[in-house]
Amino acid sequence: MTNALKNRWVKIAGQVVVMTALVLGLVAFVGNNKSVTLTVDGQASTVSTFGSTVADVLAESEVEVGERDDVTPAVGEEISNGAKIEVVTAKPVNVNVDGDSSTVHTTAATVQELLDELEVTDKSALSAPLTAELASVGGVTISTPKNVTIAADGKTRKEVSTATTIGDLLKEHDIKVRKDDKLSVAAKEPVEEGTKVKVTRIDREQVEETESIAFGTDETTNSSMFNDEEKVTRAGEAGERVKVYEIVLTDGKETSRKLVREKVTREPVSQKITIGTKKRPAKVNNANVGGAWQALAECESGGNWSINTGNGYSGGLQFSASSWLGAGGGKYAPYAYMATPSEQIATAEVLRGNGGWGHWPACASKLGLL
Repeated sequence: MTNALKNRWVKIAGQVVVMTALVLGLVAFVGNNKSVTLTVDGQASTVSTFGSTVADVLAESEVEVGERDDVTPAVGEEISNGAKIEVVTAKPVNVNVDGDSSTVHTTAATVQELLDELEVTDKSALSAPLTAELASVGGVTISTPKNVTIAADGKTRKEVSTATTIGDLLKEHDIKVRKDDKLSVAAKEPVEEGTKVKVTRIDREQVEETESIAFGTDETTNSSMFNDEEKVTRAGEAGERVKVYEIVLTDGKETSRKLVREKVTREPVSQKITIGTKKRPAKVNNANVGGAWQALAECESGGNWSINTGNGYSGGLQFSASSWLGAGGGKYAPYAYMATPSEQIATAEVLRGNGGWGHWPACASKLGLL
C-alpha cells in the first residue's frame, strides 16, 4: 500500500514537471513571436516572425533588396513587436541630361525627388512637371541652365538658357533665321556651357544705276583749211544706259554685285568735225635771221645773201636798186648784195613798215605771211 502511494506521487510529480516545461515553452514561444508591418513599394502586409532584425524579417518574407533600394529601418537594425519596415525598391528610369542619355536606378517617386538625387537644379527645363510621378512618365529629359553668347543684328548679348539646340535657343530669344542667313553653329547642334553663336544676315536686292554713253566722232577733211585747223559742224551728245544690278548685303554691307540686265534709254549722237589738210608754213621770229626773213630769203634767192645775177635785183631778199636806196640801204652799201644779211634785213624792215609783206608777194603768200 505504501509503495503504491509512493509510486503514484512520483508519477504525479513527473507530470507536473512536464506540464511546467510545456507552460514555460509556450510562454517563451509567445514571448519571442513578433507581429511586424512590412511595406514593399507601398504594399503593406503583417508578418509574424521570430526574427530579431530587419534582415531576418526580409529573409523570412523572401524579400530581396539591392544596394540601391531604400530599407527603413536599416537592414541590420533590431526589431520589436509592432515594428514597421518599409522597403522602396530602386526602379530604372531613362534620364537624358543635356543630350546624354542613361538609365538611372532610383527610389525617387517624383521628378523633384529625382532632381534632388541627381543634384540637378530645379531651374532646368524638364519634359515633365516637378510633381509628376516617375512611374507615370517613364523617362525624363533635363536641360540644365547654360551661359551662352548670342550675336545678331548688330548686338551681342550674354544669356542663361535651358534650350536644347541652337535652333531652340534662337527661338527662345525671338531671333528669326531666314533662308539666306548664316549661322556660325548649325541649328541642330546642342547648346553647351559657353556656347557662342553668330547670326549673319544676308540680304539680296536689285538697284538701278544710270550711266552715260560717250559719243563718237565723225571726221571729214577740207583741203582749203590748214592741217592744224578743225571745225565742229555738229556737236556730240552723250547717250544714257540704265543698268540693273543684284547686290548682296552681308550684315548691311555690300559684298558682291551682279549685272542682271541693262537697257539703252538714249542713243548717243556723234560729233562731226572738219579737219584741214593744207600744210601751214612754219612761223618764224621776225627779229631773227633764222626766222621769217631767212625763210623769205630761201624762197627769193635760195638763201644766198650775196647774190647778184644782173637782173636788177640783188641780195638775199632781191632788192631792186631803187628799193634798196629808198629804204635807206645806201648807208650800208651801194647795193644790197654788198651788205651783210643783218643790214639787208634792217633795210627790209623799213620796207615792210611801209607796205608789209606785199613787197614780196609771191614768196610771202607761199610762206603764209600774207
